[in-house]
Amino acid sequence: MDIGVLIPTGTTQWGPGDGPRELLAFGRRAERLGFSSVFVNDSLTSPRIEALTMLAALAPATETVTLGTAALLPFLRRPVQTAQTLASLDLLSGGRLTVAVGAGFPGRFGRPLYDLSEVPWTRRFARLDETVALWRALWSGADSFHGEILRFDGLPPATAPHRPGGPPVWLGGGTPAAQGRTGRLYDGWLPYPPDPADYASGLLNVRAAAAGAGRPAQDVTPALFVSVRVDEAGEGGARRDMEAYARAVYGMPLAELEQIQAVVAGTAAQVHAQLTRFVEAGARHLVVRPGALGLASQRDQLERVADLIPALKASAAAAAPAVPGAQRDTVA
Repeated sequence: MDIGVLIPTGTTQWGPGDGPRELLAFGRRAERLGFSSVFVNDSLTSPRIEALTMLAALAPATETVTLGTAALLPFLRRPVQTAQTLASLDLLSGGRLTVAVGAGFPGRFGRPLYDLSEVPWTRRFARLDETVALWRALWSGADSFHGEILRFDGLPPATAPHRPGGPPVWLGGGTPAAQGRTGRLYDGWLPYPPDPADYASGLLNVRAAAAGAGRPAQDVTPALFVSVRVDEAGEGGARRDMEAYARAVYGMPLAELEQIQAVVAGTAAQVHAQLTRFVEAGARHLVVRPGALGLASQRDQLERVADLIPALKASAAAAAPAVPGAQRDTVA
């Protein structure tokens, strides 16, 4: 069982006087508190520390945590150059990189980014899959690549990552089509469904697709992106603060956000119970986004979620194995 945290790189989550160098201390603190990973997200529509720049800064500042993206939007960058950047990050971190990718959302969260990047919106999922295939080819020493969209001859020697074949690449997305592509092509699944039952059924689809492609189920890491607010005043207070967070960060009321993304709020016991439902549904790598505004409040939430790590690991150990047929002691 892995528990990770999203670094608040977006300035909408900062308070007066907060600065970007505090994010390095945030990452180091997460590592000391027992989080197994730190993640960053990616966008061009609001001010933030750029995702891969943040991971490059965190690589020498941390020692053991996985460094991840949740999720990287590859269409924002030229694909060959991005392969070199990711390989360099994998090298600098000693093989601690995990790259979750996405194609962007419809509407204001995605379409404007394609316009800024001068990349067509059409066939965006095929472009994403081909970009990842190109990265893997470069990381394995290929000198050409011929896809339907991306075609290169005479590729120069590429930077070799720390691990043969490169870092694991996960797919962010929960549609049936995304589940099928995850099982066939990706190393992990990072959705954000509000209902644990939808996570469980989606994971079955991922594993069925993996089996159909001749891949073992354990080749695909079952992860979950979830916004969390812990408040000992109770669920009412936690939801009030999460309401302010949802409006500031997502530009929508909490009730609307909860329709599209996993959101958990309440006392420590309530949060543990709600997250355990996702663990019982099969999630084995939680990427927690603290629902807080201001870095001081983010740090407070970091501490509160860290207190839940032992209990969540125990929940995973008590649950059915994440991979059918696996031994119970392989999931903790």
